[in-house]
Amino acid sequence: MRLISEDARPVAPSGWKGYAAAAVAVAATATAGSVAVDADSDWYRSLHKPAWQPPSWAFGLVWTPLYASIAFAAGHALGGTRGRERAATAVSFGVNLALNAGWTWLFFRCRSPRAALAGTLVLDLSNAQLIRRTAGTDPVAARALLPYAAWCGFATALNASLTRRNP
Repeated sequence: MRLISEDARPVAPSGWKGYAAAAVAVAATATAGSVAVDADSDWYRSLHKPAWQPPSWAFGLVWTPLYASIAFAAGHALGGTRGRERAATAVSFGVNLALNAGWTWLFFRCRSPRAALAGTLVLDLSNAQLIRRTAGTDPVAARALLPYAAWCGFATALNASLTRRNP
C-alpha cells in the first residue's frame, strides 16, 4: 500500500522501526496505567457498581488486543506520513496515550470517579480527533482504532454510572 506525502510523492509505510517505536510507547502507556490500578483496594471494593460492569479480570483480556491495535495503527500511520503531518500525527498519538494512562491515576490513585469521568470524556474527544486525523492519511490505521474508541466509550458510560452511584 502506498500513500501520498504532503509534497505529493508516494511514500511507503515504515518498516519495523516505526512499529517498534509505537509498541514501546504503547507498552510504556500500559505500564504507567497499570501501576496505578488497585482493584483489590478497600476503596474500590466498596464502590457501588452497576450489574453490567465486567469482572476485573476481563479488563486485561480486553486491553491487551486494544493496545496491540493502537501500536499497529500508530506504526502504520506514522510510516505513511512525512513532515508536519507526521509530527502532528505523532503528537496526537502521544497525547492520546498520556490521557489513556492518566485515567487510571485519576480513578484509582486519586480515588476520584468524578475527575476520571472528566478524563475519560477528554480521552473520547482525543480518540475522535485521532481517528479523524489518521483517516485522512491512512484509513487502515483509522479502522484499527475503532475498537479502542468503542471500548473507551463503554468505559465512559461505566465511569458515569460509578460517578452517579458513588457521589
